[in-house]
Amino acid sequence: MIIHHLQEKNSILNKFISEIRDVNVQKDSLRFRRNIERIGEVLGYELSKELSYFNVSVNTPLGNKEEKLPNKDVVLCSILRAGLPLHQGLLNYFDDAESAFISAYRHHPNNDATFEIIVEYFASPSIENKTLLLADPMLATGQSLVSVYEAIKKQGVAKEIHILAVIGSMEGIEFIKDKFPENTHLWIAAIDATLDNKGYIVPGLGDAGDLAFGAKL
Repeated sequence: MIIHHLQEKNSILNKFISEIRDVNVQKDSLRFRRNIERIGEVLGYELSKELSYFNVSVNTPLGNKEEKLPNKDVVLCSILRAGLPLHQGLLNYFDDAESAFISAYRHHPNNDATFEIIVEYFASPSIENKTLLLADPMLATGQSLVSVYEAIKKQGVAKEIHILAVIGSMEGIEFIKDKFPENTHLWIAAIDATLDNKGYIVPGLGDAGDLAFGAKL
């Protein structure tokens, strides 16, 4: 897996990450969603440098100009519900991409810290020989991403895979490394060191879905 850790270099991204972490700023759910969206735009811009391009001739009022455009084979798949603002940020840049949505949640059968990932809803075009962008804001244990990928593979084999995450843990990254094809790219804004005993990223930011859309039952 090829890992691109964007916060290794200072940029305006630092501001967006700082605000989604800040307990005072994140109380504004509108701003929280917008910051996740803006982080999605930054991630999308960076990954666009690795895509395949083709030549086109553009007619201007004064002549023609050769340009290079990315291949139109992108399928953007986000994990519900926390992935929706990230999806929108990516869609702002990849506006002609096909969209897929998949649900994944933690089920605690014994009402303790142990859990399994349940994947229920999935709506997707074929991904056969296409460029798959798989978006999930929080890469904690990595189990959700792996479970989702197993479900997505039923729609075909992607030509290339780009995983996009806002914050991840070292443990989660290590877990998914050998669960995806070797040439998979991981684009991640920030990496934190640890998980707590419930599998949440520390220091992280809390529950991204709850902060974006309100506490769930």
